[in-house]
Amino acid sequence: MAFKTNTFAQNLADNPAAHFKTLTKRQYPDVMPHQKEILETYGAKHQKTADLALQLPTGSGKTLVGLLIADWRRAKLGDRAIYLCPTKQLVAQTVLQAKNQYGIDAVALAGSKDSFAPAAVTAYKTGAQVAVTTYSGLFNTHPFFDNPNLIVVDDAHAAENYIAGMWSMEIAARTPLHSAIAEFLKPHLDPQDHSRLTGDWKGSADATWVEKLPSPQVDQLSADLVAIIDAYAQNSDLYFKWSLLRGHLDACHIYLGSREILIRPLIPPTGTHSAFANADQRIFMSATLGAGGDLERLSGRRKIERLPAPEGFQSAGVGRRFFIFPSLSLTGDDTEVLRMDMQKRAGRSVILTPSSPQANEHIDRIGTHLTGFQIFTADSIEADKAPFVTSEKAVAVLANRYDGIDFPGNECRLLSVDGLPKAMNVQERFVMAKMGAGALYNDRIQTRVLQAVGRCTRALQDRSAVFVTGTELVDFLADDRKWRYFSPELQAELAFGVDQSTSVASGDILDNFEMFLENNAGWASADAMIRTGIQKYEQQPYPAMGELAAVVAYEVQYQEAVWNKDWAGALGAARSVLAGLNNADLRGYRALWHYLAGAMALRLSASADDVQARAAREQFLKAKSAAPAVSWLNAIARIVGDLAPEQTDTASLEPLKQVERLERQYLAMGMTTHQKFEKHAAKILTDLATADKFEQAHVDLGTLLGFTSGNDESDAAPDPWWLGDQLGVVFEDHADGNASTVFGATKARQASSHPKWIKKKVSGAAEMDIRAVLITPCTKAKSGADPQLDDVKYWELTAFREWAATAIATLRNLKGSFPGEGDLVWRAEAANRLETEGLTLAAILRRLPIASNAMEIVD
Repeated sequence: MAFKTNTFAQNLADNPAAHFKTLTKRQYPDVMPHQKEILETYGAKHQKTADLALQLPTGSGKTLVGLLIADWRRAKLGDRAIYLCPTKQLVAQTVLQAKNQYGIDAVALAGSKDSFAPAAVTAYKTGAQVAVTTYSGLFNTHPFFDNPNLIVVDDAHAAENYIAGMWSMEIAARTPLHSAIAEFLKPHLDPQDHSRLTGDWKGSADATWVEKLPSPQVDQLSADLVAIIDAYAQNSDLYFKWSLLRGHLDACHIYLGSREILIRPLIPPTGTHSAFANADQRIFMSATLGAGGDLERLSGRRKIERLPAPEGFQSAGVGRRFFIFPSLSLTGDDTEVLRMDMQKRAGRSVILTPSSPQANEHIDRIGTHLTGFQIFTADSIEADKAPFVTSEKAVAVLANRYDGIDFPGNECRLLSVDGLPKAMNVQERFVMAKMGAGALYNDRIQTRVLQAVGRCTRALQDRSAVFVTGTELVDFLADDRKWRYFSPELQAELAFGVDQSTSVASGDILDNFEMFLENNAGWASADAMIRTGIQKYEQQPYPAMGELAAVVAYEVQYQEAVWNKDWAGALGAARSVLAGLNNADLRGYRALWHYLAGAMALRLSASADDVQARAAREQFLKAKSAAPAVSWLNAIARIVGDLAPEQTDTASLEPLKQVERLERQYLAMGMTTHQKFEKHAAKILTDLATADKFEQAHVDLGTLLGFTSGNDESDAAPDPWWLGDQLGVVFEDHADGNASTVFGATKARQASSHPKWIKKKVSGAAEMDIRAVLITPCTKAKSGADPQLDDVKYWELTAFREWAATAIATLRNLKGSFPGEGDLVWRAEAANRLETEGLTLAAILRRLPIASNAMEIVD
């Protein structure tokens, strides 16, 4: 055999762009001008930049740029270089591109390290080839890639959950560990919150419920929590994550959701993961780099320098999207029929959903109604999507896979996106929904949505119809108040799509889709309209991005300090963050950092009234002052006790929690149109007018008002009940009576005993203040009923029906003014209006007289 010729490094090009010309197996004569500019700038200025972000829009060839940098450094500097992708399918795709198009020898090392081929391992470890792997291949407790010199992170916008996942312990509901923790926390939680944690939900508002254990409470309970988790995690798939978090529970936050308990730090402590932190360079690549320091937060790096795309390159979008919003004209059933008709005509289509249950609903529907269609899931096409793209009749149903799998060109012309990929974990949901700090994630959410709707448009010549369903996603894309933050091209596409979807029949939408598929003169005219419309739009940045970017280094510093139990350093970093958060849109986020600062000061306190205890009190009060409409902050007094005596007004929590539930209902009903609200409201008022439907309408009215509402048909059960935070009302409905009826002692005894029944039978109500209310047309009561009615409030039936109509009118008005999730100004105004217009439980009870005083007592 002949001697190998590559034992010693050859003289190589000065930058990655020139390096491309030395690759003899490449399929292209040279890199494109915009790629060349970025690669030459990198070679001249950024070879030693520790953390660098490259912005390369979709279709610009970012894979080639990242691989060229990696291969050039491997050859010139002897770097051990790894290229990270979100999925195994993208790993395989990237390696094929590297070898067959770019002439770069790359090796796939994804999956179990025990399955790696020895030759592939040797190629990477000797620096002979760039290794391509998944995020999970690096971010795990015992990575094969323990000392890379260069890490290239592709699709960096998608990396957050993969990176943070290494330090995130998700404890699913209805598992033994979840049950054990829920039982342990029961004495420390609001009774209704404990009920929600254990699965006792009352509608969509509870299904999206989220709460957080305050850090001072975690400090008090940590020893017992560690013992409980130790007992269950030892022999489970949670063991490795718990091994990272066990000694740092005081650096984590514990979030309680309707489907899981999440334990994780605010920002992933990537500095503790030597395989990532000790690399000479980390390069993050994305079509959009995000604003406001989002990339630093998701990667745990203090400062990442940006190398944007050349000015003016691809300011337009990639491909053409024909947006279809069926819910603007059709009912839910008609929407599903239209979707299936379009799937039949398209032949091949993709459905993206945020969750497996939604995906399963689509799979069942397709299996029932689309005869002869093959169904593919993410698992079945992750390694190879060829079976899908070569099928004439197929639907790929992908749950929680808004990025990572592309279907360009003729692979798919119909993309259905069913639901908004908004909060991808419980921490995000808490910060957005509970704290009203959605501004932190504005750019991240937009990136996720744009990635989702762009799965089938990856190059200029691509085009796809995007069938948009799911209330929140329709609200996000069809609400023109949000468009100013999008690119001009997307604004024009959305404006065209909304116009074509409004006040039309399903047949009209289907006809337009046929023209799109045929790509005929009709579609050419539509495309020309969109291109003309682009000129009228401009893109604006999200508010407060500059402030968020300026403080992110201190946020990472805070996380590093708290992970190392440096409470003083963490407090100093938190105060530095607060010094930079001044924009009104950041009041919720500012409140969160006041709370974090207070928690650190409390840890530094040695006595109940020393300087740090007073500092903690001050920070907690500032948190409440910054965001008075956040009920969670108002409830801190329950945890810190006499540290914050000014916060003990629990009555103020009632309207705030009521508003939060109203907010979740409004989001579920949709903001773009008011059809669901009006249909539901009309049914309530109609049914309240009839005795046989009165009780269910009464329950529905309570839910619409933002209460936990229910009914029970069992023996001796009361009629509907409305529960707030600490106050509840249970009703005795006498809707089938008439004004001439004399109310008897038996009914009176039933009404007065209802609070006891609620406390004993309704989950979460045992410690609540429950009052009884009689709704009746009767104006007289028998003398035997008199003593029982002393503890019962009286509401005349006609007056109740009139009040219900007024209440719904107020709710309609509040919904019309609702600007979106987590708006703290709206929350405060809504809470005040509910109180002043008598729609809180306390206000209702104040206006009602005692029944024994309001009714005439007769023998």
